[in-house]
Amino acid sequence: MTRSQVALLGLGLLFMLLLYVGLPGPPEQTSWLWGDPNVTILAGLTPGSSPIFYREVLPLHRARRVDVVLLHGKAFNSRTWEQLGTLQLLAQRGYRAVALDLPGFGNSAPSKEASTEAGRAQLLERVLQDLEVQNVVLVSPSLSGCYALPFLMQGHHQLHGFVPIAPASTQNYTQEQFQAVKTPTLILYGELDRVLAWESLRQLRHLPNHSVVKLRDAGHACYLHKPQDFHLVLLGFLDHLP
Repeated sequence: MTRSQVALLGLGLLFMLLLYVGLPGPPEQTSWLWGDPNVTILAGLTPGSSPIFYREVLPLHRARRVDVVLLHGKAFNSRTWEQLGTLQLLAQRGYRAVALDLPGFGNSAPSKEASTEAGRAQLLERVLQDLEVQNVVLVSPSLSGCYALPFLMQGHHQLHGFVPIAPASTQNYTQEQFQAVKTPTLILYGELDRVLAWESLRQLRHLPNHSVVKLRDAGHACYLHKPQDFHLVLLGFLDHLP
């Protein structure tokens, strides 16, 4: 082998080594983002004339006192909570969790009830009854505030916790109405959401039994931008409910 051939061979080996070192490894998959393959996600439709599609997980171990119901924003549906791993994580931690497709989203058809505030509260109450959800903690991002807030204002005895994430329609209620609510509340929002988050926070601060968590470097859908932080905060709230 000539000197030039040896040099070319050396350059080729060096190039291959640099290419190998520079290649990114496979993405790290953890239960925070991808869920647990041992968790079975059930799906179905509620009975009645305006059925609501839902995804559900049951606790893998000893069941906790509360059930978690996850609503969604305008650009999302119940599948978001499966893709994010939230349903699977809650099952791992002993919670029954149900994610709903609101009327007109995902696999749920539009409903006439959704056109009024009273109708939306009644629809949500009926769905919870149909699914036999007990001691509810309601997670409500963005658009879903139109359903969760009128339900919250009813002071329903089954509502044991509330997690608003920059919910819509807070402006529809007075300071006195918020002050009358005794439900333990975790107010969550993204640091970069400077419109709906701040608008809703001004009203939600009147809830007498609340805490506030700001997720740094996260926008309106802060649970998507910072899923690990979101899950840690949510689990901490759930685990310490009375």
